[in-house]
Amino acid sequence: MDRIILGSTGLCVSKNGFGALPIQRISREEAVRLLRMAYEAGVDFYDTARGYTDSEEKLGEAFDGIRDKVVIATKTGAPNAEGFWRDLETSLRNLRTDHIDIYQFHNPPFVPKPGDESGLYDAALEAKRQGKIRHIGITNHRLAVAGEAIESGLYETLQFPFSYISGEKELELVEACRRANMGFIAMKSLSGGLITNAAAAYAFAAQFDNVVPIWGVQRESELKDFLACIDEPPAMTDELRAVIEKDRAELGGDFCRGCGYCLPCPQGIEIFTCARMSLLIRRAPSAMQLTPESQAKMKKIEDCLNCGQCAARCPYGLDTPALLKKNYEDYKRILAGEVSVS
Repeated sequence: MDRIILGSTGLCVSKNGFGALPIQRISREEAVRLLRMAYEAGVDFYDTARGYTDSEEKLGEAFDGIRDKVVIATKTGAPNAEGFWRDLETSLRNLRTDHIDIYQFHNPPFVPKPGDESGLYDAALEAKRQGKIRHIGITNHRLAVAGEAIESGLYETLQFPFSYISGEKELELVEACRRANMGFIAMKSLSGGLITNAAAAYAFAAQFDNVVPIWGVQRESELKDFLACIDEPPAMTDELRAVIEKDRAELGGDFCRGCGYCLPCPQGIEIFTCARMSLLIRRAPSAMQLTPESQAKMKKIEDCLNCGQCAARCPYGLDTPALLKKNYEDYKRILAGEVSVS
């Protein structure tokens, strides 16, 4: 198991971490089993969030009694100090611990700093003084906020989307973190399910010795694929480079990353699925996206109010209503047999 020092935190963790967002979708028993399997295989870095419903509670149960054997990062999306303390105490209770190794501000639209109106950073400093958190991090989907966080010198880790379809600006963030001795935690290394070649994704991430990708897991088959790559790391071959170049050509540009920050939709549209249906239906067995349930989800696009709330929240600046309409028109052509998919 390759290991890495996570920037100035000094934490030595497994080079590949466990992203615990997906385990909120499975039973507690199954989640605990998968987490224990990962731990027994040598994975000791786990990332969760207060906003991931019961994910923290499942980690707490899985690692009860072996808390000192794992490194846990969680997050608060609180807008102010009062919410910060409420989230922190809840996370400590859920995780069955007296401290959190890395406590991250969860995708804030600004960089919390000492003395600002939010009081968030000052609260984090006090929590660190009390020993309730050990290191302060930040997550984001906005290049400008991420860049400012690095330049501020206030944060020990940055969590940001990074995969082989990332562009030059994301690569610059990785290098900026290296220069600042700041840990880089890569989320969405499979681009929300759009990247389907795990070997290519793993080989790409392995090239960066200051990057810790967190792989989202909710099925035993996914965990086994992940662990197989750890046991026998795939080399970056010409074949995998060809896969990467093909995917970059197909996925580059304006597409929904599936981050979900556009929600909630006042009409109940599942935007992070519907706005990228054209890609999902072509990059996975199409039958999975043609079920009556999927058709009902797509039909809700007809209820779109064009209110613009989703576009205003999108950290990538996408015209989300237009993207929904484009995907729905394509979907209807596929259902009508006018367009063939594999």
